[in-house]
Amino acid sequence: MHTTTVSERLSRKLSRNVRERAIELVLFLAASVSVLTTIGIIWILIFESYHFFEHVPVWDFLTDTMWTPLFSTPRYGILPLLLGTVTTSLVALAVAVPLGTVIAIYISEFASPRVREIVKPFLELLGGVPTIVYGYFALTVVSPVLQYFFPSLPGFSMLAAGLVMGIAIVPYISSLSEDAMRAVPMSLREGAYAMGSTRFQTAVRVVLPAAISGVLSAYILGISRAVGETMIVAVAAGMQPNFTMDPTQPAQTISAYIVQVAMGDLPHGSIGYQSIFAAGLSLMLLTLFFNIMGHLIRRRYREAY
Repeated sequence: MHTTTVSERLSRKLSRNVRERAIELVLFLAASVSVLTTIGIIWILIFESYHFFEHVPVWDFLTDTMWTPLFSTPRYGILPLLLGTVTTSLVALAVAVPLGTVIAIYISEFASPRVREIVKPFLELLGGVPTIVYGYFALTVVSPVLQYFFPSLPGFSMLAAGLVMGIAIVPYISSLSEDAMRAVPMSLREGAYAMGSTRFQTAVRVVLPAAISGVLSAYILGISRAVGETMIVAVAAGMQPNFTMDPTQPAQTISAYIVQVAMGDLPHGSIGYQSIFAAGLSLMLLTLFFNIMGHLIRRRYREAY
């Protein structure tokens, strides 16, 4: 009887180990999907971009100020698309960073629990609005309003697209920043109150600096979101490559150009078609740069409590 009991216990242990190994394998395969997908995307971009750069010198691609792939004498300078992407992103960040930070401070430090339960779901709902809706809102509402105050402003402009894009990324910045502020220990707030600080002084001079790594991560996410935005700029900023950083002018961004070519304006396999992969590679490298900067900033300012 004693031997039989030990055998049954070992059998159950073996069965449990097999189940745990199977679960670990399933979880590993699920985690590998994102890695393999990223590797596949990078491979396609590099492979197709290599064929593009066989016909277009890399130096011309990086320094030419004209982007005319649809002309009879095409030129492939990425600078107009890059300036359009950077300009619309800067306008968006000029709106989203201060507004998102103020909202996060209010929700974390000043709002009552009932108000917080109402406001935060509305912010998250705002983040779920399709970007094409934001684009047409910028074109049909924001642009006419801007033209009322600035009659010389064209119907398509980076300013209108950037302003609405800033509203679109406010939920990302405010939600993540608020989570970072809520994670700050209450003892820091109590210490500030004990020193005679007001709620505003505590929020701005104690809580915000203590949560700065999380807040900066929210900013980096907002930058990446703005750089990769497609439909808002495609609808409201125009589809004309323009070598300018004047936000009152129309322009085309990298992602908007990719959408334009993907709609069938150029034959598959042509140099113009392959240019979307070179543009996509440039966009990926730009986003990667911001992500690396965000990682370094988080490591530099991260606080452990």
